[in-house]
Amino acid sequence: MYSLKGKTAIVTGSGRHAGIGEAIALRLAEEGCNVVISDIGKAKGNEFTDEHIGTTSEMDEIVQACENLGTKAIAIPCDVRITKDCENLVNQSVKTFGQVDILVNNAGVGYLMEAFTEFKEESWDAVLDVNLKGAFLCSQAVARQMIASKTGGSIINIASQAAKSGFPFAAAYTASKHGLIGLTRSNAVELGTFGIRVNAVCPNHITTGLGHWQNKFFSDKLGLDYETYLQGIKDRNPLKRTGLVDDIAKAVAFLASDQSSYITGEAMNVTGGEEYH
Repeated sequence: MYSLKGKTAIVTGSGRHAGIGEAIALRLAEEGCNVVISDIGKAKGNEFTDEHIGTTSEMDEIVQACENLGTKAIAIPCDVRITKDCENLVNQSVKTFGQVDILVNNAGVGYLMEAFTEFKEESWDAVLDVNLKGAFLCSQAVARQMIASKTGGSIINIASQAAKSGFPFAAAYTASKHGLIGLTRSNAVELGTFGIRVNAVCPNHITTGLGHWQNKFFSDKLGLDYETYLQGIKDRNPLKRTGLVDDIAKAVAFLASDQSSYITGEAMNVTGGEEYH
């Protein structure tokens, strides 16, 4: 259906089990893509601890899971805040598979949340550097390769409901995701002439490992027990459930494929109807 057989996709932030990145990588592998699994690989400083990053061992396990679906996959560690890492990610992918057809900018920080008046500058920098600068650097490196190869391609940015609406304690996260929509639209306009489509997917709450952390954080802030807070999320959703990682992966597969060949510059809500603008 999706005509992705033989194409190559890079998925950043895909090195954690049960995360959105892993689900995207597995879905693309099911559709026949060669997949490049990428994550930071090891803890760095106070902002990027083992609890929140994809390790090299997890990356290798996800590579194996992709290969079990009958496709080819490799793992390449990349700190998306660093230009040389992003360039190496693309260069090594091209060296292995010949070219890159799809980039999914999924790497993100959604666990540095503080009251605005207490928000630390280093927390702001860490969130913006990964969520927005990282997407800029990876997109730039991939776009150069796609333009040189004259094959076009699809860049998909994983944004958020926070790209459309504001949330307390999340000034940096919300600003970064709003900025990511701006980057999506600007790149779509500029890169379309080269056959490169650029879109964003905007999920609402997904209970991954990060989602569980967010549930606990916000339920504590609101003085609610965990299950009551989670039920509230479901109650305000027209479909009466929280999102699944597979919901996001399906949307990405569609935007990566020729089924969406006349779609670019969009910020697609995948929220069960909770977010509609």
